[in-house]
Amino acid sequence: MKPRHKRALIIIGVLAAVGVAVGLVLNAFNSNLVFFYTPTQIASNEAPQGRTFRIGGLVQEGSVARDGVTVRFTVTDTAKTVPVRYEGILPDLFKEGKGVVAQGKLGSDGVFTAREVLAKHDENYMPPEAAEALKQAAAAKAQTADTLVGAKP
Repeated sequence: MKPRHKRALIIIGVLAAVGVAVGLVLNAFNSNLVFFYTPTQIASNEAPQGRTFRIGGLVQEGSVARDGVTVRFTVTDTAKTVPVRYEGILPDLFKEGKGVVAQGKLGSDGVFTAREVLAKHDENYMPPEAAEALKQAAAAKAQTADTLVGAKP
C-alpha cells in the first residue's frame, strides 16, 4: 500500500471517529434537554405528551392534599391551572401561594406526575420564565376583565 493511501485511510478513520463522537454527544444532549412550560401552555396543548418537561408557576391556595408520601397540588399562572401529583418529600420552602418548578411528565388524564419538585430559595427569587408567564397571564386576565366590563349594558 502506498503512503498516500495509508494517509487517506487514516484521515477517513479519524473523520469517522469524530463523526461518531459528535453524534453520541448530540444524542445525549437531546435526550437530557428539558423544556419549561406554563399551565397556560399546557392547557393549550403546547407541552409534549409522554416526554419529560418542567412546569412552573404558583402553588394554588388550598390545593395541597397529602396522603402519606403522595402529595397532590395545583400549579397556576393565575390564568390556567394544572393538577400535579408527587411522591416523595417536598422541599422545606414548598408552600401554598409560593413559586414552584416541577419536573416530570404529563399523563393522558391531564395530571402532571412530578419526579422532582423545586421551591424558590428566598422571597425575591422566581425563575425568569415563570415570572414572565405570570406577567403575561395577569395582562391577559386584565384585558379579558376590561373587555367584559366594556361589554356590559
